[in-house]
Amino acid sequence: MFTKILIANRGEIACRVIKTARRMGIRTVAVYSEADANARHVRLADEAVLLGPAAARESYLVADKIIDACKRTGAQAVHPGYGFLSENDEFAEALAANGIIFIGPPASAIRAMGSKSEAKKLMGAANVPLTPGYHGDDQTPELLHKEADGIGYPVLIKAAAGGGGKGMRLVEKSADFPDALASCKREAISSFGDDHVLIEKYITKPRHIEIQVFADTLGNCVYLFERDCSVQRRHQKVLEEAPAPGMPEERRRQMGEAAVAAAKAVGYVGAGTVEFIAMQDGTFYFMEMNTRLQVEHPVTEMITGQDLVEWQLRVAAGQPLPLRQEQLAIRGHALEARIYAEDANKGFLPATGKLIRLAPPVESINVRVDTGVEEGDEITPFYDPMIAKLIVWDETRDGALARMRKALADYQVAGLTTNIDFLSRLVACPAFAGADLDTGLIERQKEFLFPEAQAIPRDALLVATVGELLWEQHEAKLAAKNSGDPWSPWHARDGWRMNLSSARTISFRDGDTLVDAHVRYQGDQWQITLAGQTTIARGKKLDGDRFAVELDDRRLMASVVAVDDKRSVFLQGNTYTLLRDDPLHRVDAGDSHGGGLTAPMPGKVVALLAQPGQTVEKGTPLLILEAMKMEHTITAPAAGVVKAFCYAAGEQVSDGAPLVEFETAN
Repeated sequence: MFTKILIANRGEIACRVIKTARRMGIRTVAVYSEADANARHVRLADEAVLLGPAAARESYLVADKIIDACKRTGAQAVHPGYGFLSENDEFAEALAANGIIFIGPPASAIRAMGSKSEAKKLMGAANVPLTPGYHGDDQTPELLHKEADGIGYPVLIKAAAGGGGKGMRLVEKSADFPDALASCKREAISSFGDDHVLIEKYITKPRHIEIQVFADTLGNCVYLFERDCSVQRRHQKVLEEAPAPGMPEERRRQMGEAAVAAAKAVGYVGAGTVEFIAMQDGTFYFMEMNTRLQVEHPVTEMITGQDLVEWQLRVAAGQPLPLRQEQLAIRGHALEARIYAEDANKGFLPATGKLIRLAPPVESINVRVDTGVEEGDEITPFYDPMIAKLIVWDETRDGALARMRKALADYQVAGLTTNIDFLSRLVACPAFAGADLDTGLIERQKEFLFPEAQAIPRDALLVATVGELLWEQHEAKLAAKNSGDPWSPWHARDGWRMNLSSARTISFRDGDTLVDAHVRYQGDQWQITLAGQTTIARGKKLDGDRFAVELDDRRLMASVVAVDDKRSVFLQGNTYTLLRDDPLHRVDAGDSHGGGLTAPMPGKVVALLAQPGQTVEKGTPLLILEAMKMEHTITAPAAGVVKAFCYAAGEQVSDGAPLVEFETAN
């Protein structure tokens, strides 16, 4: 077994590998970019080596720097995690040439499965069912368009070297094909350095089911059952579970054996995932093989009781698989939710910022949190905005659903926008709870998952008000303690007045709505009036930002996190966001930059889609911004005229930078 390995990755997967390596007595070397100098994986590893600037192409994607780090530290093997160089056959070959073991499959297997089109040919020869499509080498746009017309719409355009939902476009009709192809090729060349695409028939209401396979160097290969990854947004997985609901034992065996046959066909070694698209009647087609560990591997670990990273290390060291097929069994049900810094209500737009508050649920035999960040860390624009993976297990699917709902309710994040509330609605959605699954679930359940914005509940407003009052008292006590006269009555924040009670107004903004909380001090309590309704409130500050709040005859436990003027209220499993309103700093709406279009996050302008002076309708695409590895189309907010573009294609922009001078039509 190895004594030291290098992890050529970052974030939660690097931390995950370190955890297993440490348990096995293996020392670890982390690598990092300048943006990750204080990252959690760097803090956890035994050693760490700086690779270069923040951009992945100058750090995590530079194979020579990683090989040099191995030589300098004496690392005997490299675990690639997923993403970055994990499926790069040239990297695997370069490691071998330098006497360093790649904890993954042979370069030949990566190469065979790295091209979706070549993989389809291999699987076709092995009699694995294939989705109707075009997988040829002729990439002229005219031919691709003709092939798509021949297959029949809807079709999927997919980057041959792609993965993770990148370089993929759904085309509903022939007229949309040219623009979709151009966009797909741009994203493919940016993400993978290869704009080769394939075209497949888009199957209506499909399920995405994948099989975990494992092979060793001695010719043994097993499958560790299936995962259902049907719940997706932008072709990227959101919720995964194992086993797949409603999977008959016979079909499980058929899909498992097909996956093993696929692995053996390319001389596979290590952990791999064979992905299938399945129709509602159970018919399944090969999609692709991911020649690495998957993001969702924890659900397989939870139902099998196995550590797949340990299996990887043992296989890479030349040891046989720990178990035979007949020794593997499924126990219970597991779910994984990906916690992202993103705004689900704005098309899952990625978010950046500091994790002012990060309090995950307590881990146990039923709850697991895999993360690469801690409170105080930042989500930057340079990498994927994942905060953590939340995994739960129970004896039944219903039990696992209940645990996931509770764990999400207990997950507290403040400082940036997350998808936690969306995930809470998703696991409560009747379609998901009833296992009515397909890759279009989020779209067809849009009304349930994206309800119209509601006013923040009165209890949350009262808690926010009490939070302001308690924080003022706490800060006053600290100031008194540090002053020369700690007993001076001038330090008090109890609202005392001679012969009358003190009153004041604390104001918040709930979206565009101004909310005034009228507070009257009454000794050790407050009389708070909101919208004409009065409540007697008391409160006590506990540890950190937690409060015990009494509202009339009810007692609530809550947290209020303040970041500048933003207030995040965590109450009864929900998160509410308010802005503390300061009347002295109000800006009249007429002073805003009406008509301008600004960047929703830092990124790069990759294409201008309109001309200065052009008259456009509402929703017309104006430019494409690439940020956090994804393309985002900026559209016209209304009918009007494009006056000018503020940046040219290829230029970097900062968060909030003006992109387009736009004049709305009268």
